[in-house]
Amino acid sequence: MKIIGILGGVASGKSLVAEQFRHLGAKVLDADQVGHLVLREPEVIRAARDRWGDAILAEDGQINRSEVAKIVFAPPPGGSEELAFLEQLTHPRIGARLQQLFEQMRHSRDSKAVILDAPVMLKSGWDKFCDHILFIEVPRNLRLQRARERGWSAAHFAARESAQESLETKRAAADHVIDNSTTVDSTRQQVKSFWDSLD
Repeated sequence: MKIIGILGGVASGKSLVAEQFRHLGAKVLDADQVGHLVLREPEVIRAARDRWGDAILAEDGQINRSEVAKIVFAPPPGGSEELAFLEQLTHPRIGARLQQLFEQMRHSRDSKAVILDAPVMLKSGWDKFCDHILFIEVPRNLRLQRARERGWSAAHFAARESAQESLETKRAAADHVIDNSTTVDSTRQQVKSFWDSLD
């Protein structure tokens, strides 16, 4: 079973591409969802509370992700320092969970590929799990337009983008590019072509 990592800029359509692979029979692992599980671990909650206080906790005692996002995506230098703390706290735990899930999927052998959708894949070192890495190509102005349609401000978009590796770094790490700047059907055809090449 192949592990295929998906990289791209903010609002490039990584989830759309992952969903197209799912329709073709791939398993999909969303690192953000795994990260949500990690944020529920008692040790992580305790460390986050010690760092940022009770204001980041919801009424049920769990971490309020939107409150943490306000802290870690604040303007530098404060935001970048807090983001580094969060990543040091969560990335090793997310990586361990991903590795466990990959092993389970390899043994099940009910799909020829698993897709890893992880925006910080290179920064965290999770690219080492991957047999292939795809880069989703979309011009910045179109990505910003799509982000605004989600309700994001230009500042929010820029903050998220600056928290990740540069597009040049991501593109250089990839062995295949999918152009998601035109129609969904065009993207679907490119995904299908890559999928067929795995046989």
